[in-house]
Amino acid sequence: MAQAIAGAGLAGVYSYAGRTETPMGQPIHMRVGGFGGVDGLQSYLAAQAITHVIDATHPFAAQMSRNAVAACAAESVPLIALERAPWVAGDGDTWTLVPDIPAAVAALAGPAKRVFLAIGRQHLEPFAAQPQHHYLLRLVDAPTGPLPLPLADVVVARGPFDLASDSAILRDHGTELVVAKNAGGKGAVAKIAAARALGLPVVMIDRPRVPTRKVVRSVADVMAWLNG
Repeated sequence: MAQAIAGAGLAGVYSYAGRTETPMGQPIHMRVGGFGGVDGLQSYLAAQAITHVIDATHPFAAQMSRNAVAACAAESVPLIALERAPWVAGDGDTWTLVPDIPAAVAALAGPAKRVFLAIGRQHLEPFAAQPQHHYLLRLVDAPTGPLPLPLADVVVARGPFDLASDSAILRDHGTELVVAKNAGGKGAVAKIAAARALGLPVVMIDRPRVPTRKVVRSVADVMAWLNG
């Protein structure tokens, strides 16, 4: 998205939440950090004379999306969401669908297993309620402190990943179950394809709900909206 904006000669700001130590560079101006809720974002839009907002956040960054809807409405700034289509179970998939993180934790009740917890570092704490499992974690940055899980292996890596490498990591760690957020898109689907290929069950966490807004699936659709 940033490349398309730069290529069109448009002025833009790429905003990172600041949760990774070394965010990827972008061809447009970058800022890092929160805005201070709806009021802070509203003030930023006004101060920077923002004319359009593209919500290209992760599908699970629901609070930022909610804030964007509210702030844009208050400032009468047009908003569009560039959102990946969710994954859909197909032949060979064995999914347990759960609505949220607490339900995923509850779904892990039972005997100890080797679990690939593919949810990022922000939501590890709730899974401490199921300490019997040996967890495999793949994180963008190495942990800077103790993990809340007593039994865990950490792999530090940045996607996108492919079927061969994800199949290998699941086999190498003896994984019996995968827990994943339904992020959608191609960059993180390899673990789902690997689970399918290896016959592993998946606990799939549904996306949080956000207020109604205009949603498109491609960069081209966003550019058409900007030029409309």
